Amino acid sequence: MSKLKRKKAQVKRFFIVGVLLSLVFSILMGRLFYLMVINGSNYKTLAVEQQTKSITIAPLRGAILDRNGLALALSMSVYRVDADLVVLERYLVDNKIPEGQASEKLSKVLNVKNSDVEKILNTENSKGKLLQFVSLKRNVEEGVVDSIKKLKYKGIIISSDVARIYPNGFLSQVIGHTNLDGSGVDGVEMGYNNELAGIPGVKVVEMDRNNNELPYTEAVTVNPVDGKDLTLTMDARIQDLAERVAKETLAENGAKSVSITIMNPNNGEVLAMANSPDYNLKEPYVEDNISSQTQEIWKNKAVSDIFEPGSIFKVILAAAALQNNAVTDKDRFVSNGSIKVGNKILYSDNKENYGVETFSDIMKNSDNVGFVKLGQMIGKVNLYKFAKNAGIGEKTNIDLPGESAGLIKNLKSITPLDLATMSYGQGVAVTQIQYMAAFNAVANGGSWITPHVMKEISHNVNGQKVVDKQYNNLNKRTIMGRDKAAQLRTCLETVVKEGTATGTYMAGYHIAGKTGTANEVNSVSGGYIAGKYISSFAGMAPANNPKVSLIVTIEEPNSDKYYAAQTAVPAARKLFSELFSIMNISPDNASNTINENANKKK
Repeated sequence: MSKLKRKKAQVKRFFIVGVLLSLVFSILMGRLFYLMVINGSNYKTLAVEQQTKSITIAPLRGAILDRNGLALALSMSVYRVDADLVVLERYLVDNKIPEGQASEKLSKVLNVKNSDVEKILNTENSKGKLLQFVSLKRNVEEGVVDSIKKLKYKGIIISSDVARIYPNGFLSQVIGHTNLDGSGVDGVEMGYNNELAGIPGVKVVEMDRNNNELPYTEAVTVNPVDGKDLTLTMDARIQDLAERVAKETLAENGAKSVSITIMNPNNGEVLAMANSPDYNLKEPYVEDNISSQTQEIWKNKAVSDIFEPGSIFKVILAAAALQNNAVTDKDRFVSNGSIKVGNKILYSDNKENYGVETFSDIMKNSDNVGFVKLGQMIGKVNLYKFAKNAGIGEKTNIDLPGESAGLIKNLKSITPLDLATMSYGQGVAVTQIQYMAAFNAVANGGSWITPHVMKEISHNVNGQKVVDKQYNNLNKRTIMGRDKAAQLRTCLETVVKEGTATGTYMAGYHIAGKTGTANEVNSVSGGYIAGKYISSFAGMAPANNPKVSLIVTIEEPNSDKYYAAQTAVPAARKLFSELFSIMNISPDNASNTINENANKKK
């Protein structure tokens, strides 16, 4: 080959190599451009995620207080123990520590079953690989944390946490409780969760390859915002009284349940709301299982359960009669123990023949026949309009979850027989709180007011209380005249002095009230359950200017002693006897004691 040809071949090879090198260089530059420019932010994010860890800083949940500042629910700073299973497994393998030994030590320190710890340490994802982060235990105290640190296990993560505590343990169905994530479950814990919860903070720290925080690095911290405090309208002294009487009444009557609500009728404030049986706020979950039975015991029956009111509904009927001018003191009711409505004969209780009665008499005697006639005098249109205006068949919108609306028939579907039975409290259903909203209108001079348990929401600034909001959603409306309400209260005081509620009478005190005993309705068939009753008493005092109102409802008392006069009235007397002292309500004559004439009977 000539020299010229060899030179041309050499140039050609250099050219090919140059092209190849240029191509490789272009590919590398293109890849580098892709990595750095196009996808650089993604890789940067991945690097940051590997090198840093975000730790949530839990805020302190706001306190729940009674009206006098007594703590009902508080939050306490504690710790939580989590584990990075990947790091922990590597550490155990490197240090030749059997997993069983590690789980046993952790279970002893954390006071958790060894089998539960083993299960947590072997938690896998959907691909069959160990989960990276798992929770070992929440609400851990400082002493336990010190013991965990002594184990020196890498992969164990300790961070701040908040525990919810309930110092007094009462008001369970009103307060509700929180779950492990700190969110409210039932009661005001749920209803006011947004105000109580606060805003979590975050701490971002640099980590080494073993997931340990690096020293000499500055953490980026966003401080949490603590929740606001919730002050309730409840008075702890009155609540303690209500819960004690509810438990005693439940036991004394062998009842299924007892509910008591005590209110200030002039502003809608609930002073106490007790249900028995209740539940332990410190241990709301039965074996960590949310069963239907568990959820049933969480229910606040005073707002969630509807029942036929029986004769306490006669207060609503009487109010409707007075407001519509359907009755006067001159009207007379002839009652021989029964009355025929259509093809149906209706009876007074035990078929009593009361003869000629006044308006006040039919209330005092709780005479069904008299009230059937009174209902006919009012008429279904006027009765329906008044009942609806009094909130019957509608939610009160009390600031508690789970409220039921009650039940009243549509106006067009009310037959003459329906009107007759409604007149003595059958064929209509109410909740305790719904009935009390209407009953309070009689007590306060004619105004329907939204019942509520929140008094105010506040927070602290440098130790000083700052009120953010006071309850003002009263929705006040007039449902009857002041003089009509006063006339009805006089009749209701006669019920206590001479009628079916004489067991509540206390010399020197003016108590007005009404008893009611109704058959329990079968929620499935709609009929009545033989031998099962609901007895109630609703009362107020002092009758001329009530400062307090209350209702006692007893579900399924003993079948041999189920009348309200035998069950609910004694409970109400216990309540009034202590309420007068707590609320500084004095008798007419200071020399009279509240026990005088205590044994006065019908």
